[in-house]
Amino acid sequence: MFAIPGILLLMVATYARPHELVPALKSIPILYMFFGLALYGLVLDMKLRVSRPPSTPQLPWVGLLIGWALLGVAVRNSSELVPSAVHLGVGFIVYFVIAHGVQTFRTFQVLAATILTVCLFIAMVGVHQGLAPWGCAKLDQDLHAVPDGRSCEQPLDCRGVEAEPGVEYVCERLGLFGTTSIGGRVRYLGMLQDPNETALAVAIGIPFAFAFAQRRRSLGRKLFLLFALILVATCVVLTKSRGGQLVMMSVLAVYFVKQFGPKGLILGAILAAPALLLGGRSGEEASQSSQERLEAWRTGIDLFRQFPLMGVGQGQFTEHHYLTAHNSYMLTVAELGFPGLMIWGSILYISLKIPRSAMSYFANKPEAEVALTWALALHAALVGLLAGIFFLSFSYHFVLWIYVGLCGAFYSAAKTHDPEWEVTFGRRDLLAVGTVATALVTLIFLYTRVKHG
Repeated sequence: MFAIPGILLLMVATYARPHELVPALKSIPILYMFFGLALYGLVLDMKLRVSRPPSTPQLPWVGLLIGWALLGVAVRNSSELVPSAVHLGVGFIVYFVIAHGVQTFRTFQVLAATILTVCLFIAMVGVHQGLAPWGCAKLDQDLHAVPDGRSCEQPLDCRGVEAEPGVEYVCERLGLFGTTSIGGRVRYLGMLQDPNETALAVAIGIPFAFAFAQRRRSLGRKLFLLFALILVATCVVLTKSRGGQLVMMSVLAVYFVKQFGPKGLILGAILAAPALLLGGRSGEEASQSSQERLEAWRTGIDLFRQFPLMGVGQGQFTEHHYLTAHNSYMLTVAELGFPGLMIWGSILYISLKIPRSAMSYFANKPEAEVALTWALALHAALVGLLAGIFFLSFSYHFVLWIYVGLCGAFYSAAKTHDPEWEVTFGRRDLLAVGTVATALVTLIFLYTRVKHG
């Protein structure tokens, strides 16, 4: 399958950002090259009839979301139409090539192994960064920290005779490949330069380690799973991300409940206790962060009340508030209106329904063990993702599109082996999406009003 090499390279470039790690690659548009390679490979597969992927259940809803979002931008701020089209178009391509380029569980496992590998690589960089010594870094024009080689214990140490006039310096932990912490919190590069997003991305990669351990129950794979759990949990703790801890707990809860029933929640809570005690922020910093998030949510509610049908336009939230929404559900309803939230929520609903439906349909089929294993892994990853994005502006994030694509890829692979299996979306499903969307907006409205008196 010609699409697979491009898809794998795209995953490595999207997560690991080699063009930011190696100075010689910075001038090369690697991401766009791999986008083109993956898309060209998929078109070639279809033209040569090497593959005939079925249309995934999310496809019409993804197309509808992009159309609705672009319509909103055209109405509210037409000057941003081209940038929005490019951003949304790239996200669509990420979803499309993954969902329709993978058609067998063998290639699905290769893709999962690639994502797991880059997630562990990012976690390793994060752990090293969290244990690295403090050093001076100057802020460039984009407010990126650039290490200058001097050690420090506090920001004042960086303002000595060696400091450049007019340049702002910070004292941070200096990690591998020029990475730096922010406020002492570890992070990665590119789309994961926020500690909370780093924590979420590595945590939802853990289900793939569980899946590989289940596929072949050997001592080596069990030890690898243990290693992955310790590495990712340590990275999440060092990010000091409360949302990241929630994601990690949600992922583990799915597996423990599946294995031990309701008692699994107790076991999961016990195992998660060290991360809860060691990680997260407290004191004035945590209080300020919560207050900023609360103000952003209230702004989102106010924008929704002013523009309930079409919102303020995709990417326009920060034109009305100095921070982003810090909640994907609130960001979506504020920028796309309630119909946009329904469309976006339907994409997530269908993506979650795919593995849940597979777990039910293939439950009594011994020959479908591979489908059950990967369905559980995707279910755990989606549960963690849906929990984590409640505190992050992840509505159009590449990681979200990757996992929507992975659910579509699982659907394509399962349909190849059992064409009779279907995942439908009917009136009851739409009603469920509407009920959840209404409840979320109402609860956030009440919460912000109570907190603000």
